[in-house]
Amino acid sequence: MADASATTDQLLVLNKDDDTVSFLDVETGATTAVVETDFNPHEVAISPDGSRAYVTCSLGDSLLAIDTDERAVVDRFEHDLFDFPHGLAVRESAGELWLVSTYSSQLFVFDVETMALLETFPTYQDKSHMVTLSPDETTAYVANIGSDNVTVVDCDDRRVVADPPVGESPEGIGVDPDTGELLVANQDDGMLSVLDPETFEETSRALLGETPIRVMLSPDGRYALVPNRESDSVSVVDTDHVRDGDRRPWEIARLPVGIWPGGTVFAPDGERAFVANNKTNDVSVVDIDTFAEVERYDAGIHPDGIAYLER
Repeated sequence: MADASATTDQLLVLNKDDDTVSFLDVETGATTAVVETDFNPHEVAISPDGSRAYVTCSLGDSLLAIDTDERAVVDRFEHDLFDFPHGLAVRESAGELWLVSTYSSQLFVFDVETMALLETFPTYQDKSHMVTLSPDETTAYVANIGSDNVTVVDCDDRRVVADPPVGESPEGIGVDPDTGELLVANQDDGMLSVLDPETFEETSRALLGETPIRVMLSPDGRYALVPNRESDSVSVVDTDHVRDGDRRPWEIARLPVGIWPGGTVFAPDGERAFVANNKTNDVSVVDIDTFAEVERYDAGIHPDGIAYLER
């Protein structure tokens, strides 16, 4: 009999203290498969055709490729410059997978189909942790926790073009698909920095919760969700909010979820979002119309990285 879960949308949830990836049915929360990984799987990205999931194992110093149909590890990459490999971004237009290694502060560029290493180069900053791309995929942005800044990279030239300062210990980073504005969550001051995409200057700030660690934009760019690790909440940021006569992204709601929320992902239609709760070992299902948690799905131990797999 065919596996019914192969034709239904899945959440891929990385369980850091189990060293596993759970496949969860997005409608029921049922676990349809569990795949063993190397030590401490942290972040996950899906290939453009959905056939592979790429997983950084931060304490195992490896990058894994998982076949999403077979639910099995099919490739593994290791490198001398891997030192807590972490953030991932797929540059679909160029067929590339970008990875940043935290303690070596190195960027790696792979062929997204073969996982062949195309290039590696340094950010020259401290604790380069997360990477994201501009809407046209010409620019990469890297949040540097130890340098309190963001590295801006020309993707084609593989060249650092700027290192604009932000707040204290930036980690979460996202780009508004409509405006190109960069939204950065600063862990240690609990603030959101908004950067102009042309000048890279900080144009505004917004208050978040305690220890914000991710920024996830909705598919239409209207909302950004920011999980606040130490206040067990998710900030809802309205990117089109008007304050004092000016448009500026602003927190309009703060939702209670599980303990130590982390990895966050939207469904493609933008109607729901899913938040991995590190210390309650579950995933919050958030209704975007009501900005409320409507359900919890069980996961493994210390779930964090999360991705949405369309079928």
